[in-house]
Amino acid sequence: MPVAIKTAALIVAAGRGLRAGGELPKQYQLIGGMSVLERAIRALLEARSVTQAIIVIHPEDRERYETIAARVCEASRDFLLPPAFGGPTRQTSVRAGLEALAKAPPEIVLIHDAARPFVSAALVARAIEAARQHGAAVPGVPVNDTIRRLNSGGPYGETLPRDSLRAIQTPQAFGFASIRDAHARAAAAGLDAFTDDGGLAEWAGLNVHVFDGEAENTKLSLPADFDRAAQHLRAQAETRTGLGYDVHAFGAGNFVMLGGVKIAHSRGVVAHSDGDVLLHALTDAVLGALGDGDIGTHFPPSDPRWRDAPSRLFFEDAVTKARNRGGRILHLDATVICEAPRIGAHRGAIRASIAAIAGIDEGRVSVKATTSEKLGFTGRGEGIAAQAIATLELPPIEEI
Repeated sequence: MPVAIKTAALIVAAGRGLRAGGELPKQYQLIGGMSVLERAIRALLEARSVTQAIIVIHPEDRERYETIAARVCEASRDFLLPPAFGGPTRQTSVRAGLEALAKAPPEIVLIHDAARPFVSAALVARAIEAARQHGAAVPGVPVNDTIRRLNSGGPYGETLPRDSLRAIQTPQAFGFASIRDAHARAAAAGLDAFTDDGGLAEWAGLNVHVFDGEAENTKLSLPADFDRAAQHLRAQAETRTGLGYDVHAFGAGNFVMLGGVKIAHSRGVVAHSDGDVLLHALTDAVLGALGDGDIGTHFPPSDPRWRDAPSRLFFEDAVTKARNRGGRILHLDATVICEAPRIGAHRGAIRASIAAIAGIDEGRVSVKATTSEKLGFTGRGEGIAAQAIATLELPPIEEI
């Protein structure tokens, strides 16, 4: 017998999202350097109260989705189940996801729109608790505008008392068995136009509780929504800095690696990896900004896997960690300290190499060089050192 998963999330991402404009469906468009869908997945992952998630996608989007899933799985390998494929309506897409979840049925399922990337951990916790208490629950926010219901066929109608109205959001939370049964009954009755699972649950006779939603949990539908979302991200972001430093002694060899560029020299360096002091310093700087240890923590020199390894692997890993946190590298500033080799002629290639690895514009990378005026081990030509500062923009750490 399959083991029940306590709480699963079902994210609906099979729509085409044409009203948002652009060449891609809206769930794959970027805000703040990350797709809307990836932000929604990571929001549920970081809530920590959701055990697993299934994403319902359009068959044509499989390659796009798999790129996102691979990044998410770097942070949590078991969080994402294989995707389900949606149908022509939201209702049929949700049912496809529910049937896929039924292979190992959860106790509670959260049904969430991919186009709501700003769902908070607190809202997820409220949804789960509401489902435990009531069996079916949807988040709602007060309506600020006056709402008027028109008569059919004409411009006249009546004004509704807005104190009793709520704008309904997702994630909507249900006992899994009950919402799966409700969807099956609606399909058997030939009904496929429900745009909201709470409405379908009501049709099936379930009492649907409304709990407090959040104004920030907006749905992205139009180009203006994406503009506001970008402004929201900029307003919420934290700027963090990290400092990195590395040193290697010279030894036998005829080149050194700096910033991923091979530079001819009369000596090499003594190191477990390829000894790229510049990339090592940059790696520690990014990890420092993330508060995530240092290069030795993640790539210990005692591990034979990293013998002679290219240091770009270490820097790429740090950059990926920043991306997985929803972060963005704003600037990298580094200084190489040595009497030789001279790096002036190689500065452009080094900057380009670092920018390419970090996935940022070359204008956000600064590389300088200096001597130590014949003082110390670098002044005596015994080794080479580098120091670096990384400036990152990161979403704030949420207090629950």
